[in-house]
Amino acid sequence: MPADPRALIEKIRTLPAERLAEVEDFVDFVATRTQRLAALDRLLAIAPALEAAGAPPMTEEEIAAEVEAARGARRGRIAGADRL
Repeated sequence: MPADPRALIEKIRTLPAERLAEVEDFVDFVATRTQRLAALDRLLAIAPALEAAGAPPMTEEEIAAEVEAARGARRGRIAGADRL
């Protein structure tokens, strides 16, 4: 059964400041996990089309390069946001 957002907000309002930081960290974790699962679902959805189109599979080196590029872009966005 889904939680009542209003009841959850009321519970959060009663927490001390140090606990609020923990709640925020957990919410960020859940949101990130949700985004990653959605990205995986999108990738798996197009995999058959890539195979049918004759696209060669990526090597481990190509995958590592893509991952590093994505991480670098994310670090750049985070660094840019820190400057605001």
